[in-house]
Amino acid sequence: MTRTTTASETWQPPSEFAEQLLDRYALTCPPRWGTPRRPDWPSLGPAACRVMQALGFEPMPWQRYVLDVGLEINPETGLFAHREVGLSVPRQQGKTQQILALMTHRIAAWQRQNVIYAAQTRSMARQRWEDEFLVTMEGSALGPKIRARKSNGNEAILWTRTRSKLGITSNTEKAGHGPALDLGVIDEAFAHDDDRLEQAFSPAMLTRPMAQLWWASAGGTEKSSWLNKKRAAGRAHIEALWETGERPTVAYFEWYAPDDMPRDDPATWAAALPALGHTVTEAVIRSELEKLDPGEFDRAYLNRTRKAAPPSDPNVPKAKWPTAADGKSRPGSELALAVDVSQDRSTTTIGLAGLRPDGRVHLEVIDRRAGTDWVVPAIVRLRQLHDPVAVAISASGSPASSLIDDLVAAGVRAPQSAEEKEHPEPGHLAVMRTGDMVEACGQMADALNQGTVAHIDQAPLTAAVNGAMTRRVGDAWVLDRTRSLADVSPFVAAVQARWALVTRGPLVRADYDVLDSIY
Repeated sequence: MTRTTTASETWQPPSEFAEQLLDRYALTCPPRWGTPRRPDWPSLGPAACRVMQALGFEPMPWQRYVLDVGLEINPETGLFAHREVGLSVPRQQGKTQQILALMTHRIAAWQRQNVIYAAQTRSMARQRWEDEFLVTMEGSALGPKIRARKSNGNEAILWTRTRSKLGITSNTEKAGHGPALDLGVIDEAFAHDDDRLEQAFSPAMLTRPMAQLWWASAGGTEKSSWLNKKRAAGRAHIEALWETGERPTVAYFEWYAPDDMPRDDPATWAAALPALGHTVTEAVIRSELEKLDPGEFDRAYLNRTRKAAPPSDPNVPKAKWPTAADGKSRPGSELALAVDVSQDRSTTTIGLAGLRPDGRVHLEVIDRRAGTDWVVPAIVRLRQLHDPVAVAISASGSPASSLIDDLVAAGVRAPQSAEEKEHPEPGHLAVMRTGDMVEACGQMADALNQGTVAHIDQAPLTAAVNGAMTRRVGDAWVLDRTRSLADVSPFVAAVQARWALVTRGPLVRADYDVLDSIY
């Protein structure tokens, strides 16, 4: 059966990228977007990894890879190949240990380096600086090589031989002002609402030929404007790199699980968590799944952007939708199809409703593509393959109504006579009027509340349900394309397909019974 195009089918790097990481680093969890290593270019990554070991941490494959690429040296200039390095990775993957190794390596290897660390707030930066960075360094083999200055506003870890220092700053326009900056690290980037910190750091780096800006974060929310902008730019850089071969001065790494990958599947965790099997176990992640809100789990461990909860609409029982999810659900032999077009006509969806052996109705988006020119041939093919009881489509007032004549011309005709309407042929066109849509929407709400439908948690369909809003029709209601917060057409198609299955299926079955009695 044809499946919808989902988020997992978006851009992915070529296979040789994963092969390189496996061969060079034994990394079995490659990033979805990642700058490839240039093996013929030198790197200070191995030196940073040795510092990490001296701090008491054994570098994991993903950390060695990121440090190798982030600290590559251009052999022609002797300078870092990347002025900026972005790292978007889920929580508890070893990001903090890697950042500490990076900063410690910088102050240990060069004279009079100025390294500044920033977190969500200055107080958070101070807490991590004192409770994690300083404690780790003092308790390691490197402890005798440093001294600490803890006076408020003047905090610094000083490497005595190089006279380089690691300090902290606040998230303000004045951050980083003063001495030239050699390495700026912006941690927990999801908490930064704008680019004020980057704008403050950049001028302080202009005169430093080996200056770098590193930023790191797990996924944020829709309000994490700076992080979301950086992630979008990083993805674009990597995709352009593989397409054109041109390398930017920005290195980017992102581990991420698309929305259509089930959050409770260990295979999803294995694709998004590079520390899994090293410092994190499946048992720990499953425990987090059980205790965290699903949106927060997705943000923290699948690196997804957490979206704001849509305004509630009392007519659509959205809270029941997750409970109807069944990844193993499949339709039975009796099914119905439906076609719906988005309001801007950019996308068309074919939905399916199928009667399961247990009596529940299986809902699924089986095809979803751009435009409308592909729909009629697809419906003709699907009718031949699956012999549906009916193909539902909305009448006038719906964007999909323009396809009715083409479907009829292709042989998908609606019953005309009273006899045909009473005994429709399988696969007939069920043209739905306003009253039919009112009935179908009410039936779907009842089915969700009663637990008589099931779905496989497809991203387009789930997004449509979550964003669905309604409008009144007399004392009842229908789905409202204009007010809905997402393209609601996948949900409309599912509603129509279910209506066609439960209202037209019995008529077609009755016709079958008559034929059986004759023959």
